[in-house]
Amino acid sequence: MLQCTAVTDVPFHEALLALASMEGGPEHPPDVLAEDEFLLCELSEQGEAAEHAAHLWTVDVPGEDRDLWLLWAGVGTHRVYRFADLPLCPALLRGLATRTVTSCAYFDHHPGPHSWAVTDPLGDLITQHFHGEVQRLTAENDGNDQDTESP
Repeated sequence: MLQCTAVTDVPFHEALLALASMEGGPEHPPDVLAEDEFLLCELSEQGEAAEHAAHLWTVDVPGEDRDLWLLWAGVGTHRVYRFADLPLCPALLRGLATRTVTSCAYFDHHPGPHSWAVTDPLGDLITQHFHGEVQRLTAENDGNDQDTESP
């Protein structure tokens, strides 16, 4: 399933208050959030009436498995925001052949499929482009090294 494409501007002052007042939040909230920041919904594609969600902060308290999320619904002047300190989704994907375990990156009782079933085509395209550039630069460097090593 594809990732949702809903984007929202972050209500900056409310976000700073949520980050500053949470247990295990950042020591200096303005360092982790820009005033003109926008966030993309991390959940799967949803209908227009659905509540969207973007991860803001991972709580830094031993034994606590919860994160701060920005949730929003509506568009334009009818957009409604809320900040929620939510427990992590307990779902695990176990790869029996590889003995790997993947945790769902979303909050508990999230709508739609778990994070491992959601694909981000734009993120995949950016990653592919980045890897191509690294390979190109590595090949150029290898070519330059060969030129300087020749007798």
